[in-house]
Amino acid sequence: MLSRVGGLAFSGRLVRGGRAVASMPFLPSYSTKSETTTTTTTRSDDERSDEALEAALKNIDKVHGTGTVMKLGSASEQVRNCNVIPTGSLQLDSILGVGGLPRGRVCEIYGPEASGKTTLALHIIAEAQKRNGTCVFVDAEHALDREYADRIGVDTDNLLLSQPDTGEQALDIVDTFIRSSSVDVICVDSVAALVPKAELEGAMTEPHMALQARLMSKALRKISHSLSKSGTLLVFLNQVRQKINMGGFSYGITEYTSGGTALKYYSSVRMEIRKIGSIKRENEIIGHNVRVKVAKNKVAPPFKQVQLQLEFGKGLCPYSEVLDLGLHFGLLQQKGSWFAMDGENIGQGRESAKEFLRDTPQVYGELRESVRKLLFTK
Repeated sequence: MLSRVGGLAFSGRLVRGGRAVASMPFLPSYSTKSETTTTTTTRSDDERSDEALEAALKNIDKVHGTGTVMKLGSASEQVRNCNVIPTGSLQLDSILGVGGLPRGRVCEIYGPEASGKTTLALHIIAEAQKRNGTCVFVDAEHALDREYADRIGVDTDNLLLSQPDTGEQALDIVDTFIRSSSVDVICVDSVAALVPKAELEGAMTEPHMALQARLMSKALRKISHSLSKSGTLLVFLNQVRQKINMGGFSYGITEYTSGGTALKYYSSVRMEIRKIGSIKRENEIIGHNVRVKVAKNKVAPPFKQVQLQLEFGKGLCPYSEVLDLGLHFGLLQQKGSWFAMDGENIGQGRESAKEFLRDTPQVYGELRESVRKLLFTK
């Protein structure tokens, strides 16, 4: 039996297996008319919401300028095709996910002493200069070796160099260049050497709590506003420190980077570089192997790592890298100790094959380009 209350139909019995088992008054059975009314109301609310959103967007464009707010899906060609500067290493460019370091972003390269931080930064500058870029090196450590930079491939005659006296001066110079939108790469070497003026002029016994951290935090807040518009790649080199944990949930020695935590937050890419072994030729150590780990990446998946060879006085070894990648992609063959290309032997032993690539720039260039296409073709 059905009864009606206020236009709604109610059933008076609960039926199971064809027979009534209980009397259940007031079980509602909503009519089709109510469903139609609800759907119509929702559609009307959506239309009003779209109109309100459109009005808000027009008001924002009017007050703050056209393009202040945009749809990521329809206006993000710049995001999808990220404008980058290569690092000088094909393998490192590959694990970064976009072919290099993104322009208009902050990048931090950190690691222990003599691990290759400055070398990697100089390779980045050299790659930018090959593409007619203007680069600035802020040498807060006052330790840049011009001859070494020349050997790596940096055009030192056209490299802008600053050796500031204080941390404030260094970061003001960085801010001025970024606001001018006139440079492609700025490298600061290093964060640990950015000494605040108050600390520099104060007594050795005078405490200066967190001065550098506050300086970095203030500078990055100011710089980040104009960095993305300028398209400048800002690279900070940083050192690691050790602290001893004496209690709580952890014991032992842990590492941290200088300059507080602001740089960690503002960096789009953070790369950790460490020595993991030596490169020997006969009984002589000619370099060391380094591991580069992408500890943070806002433009691609992070936590990838690669092993590179760094030779003393020469920097990253491109021939060793191309040799490994050529073998990986089948462009080169190895039978025993012999390396071959297109069926012809190019050297017996790894060092001999590297020398062949070094002595034949045309062959090396063609092989490197073939590797690059295979490496970055999706």
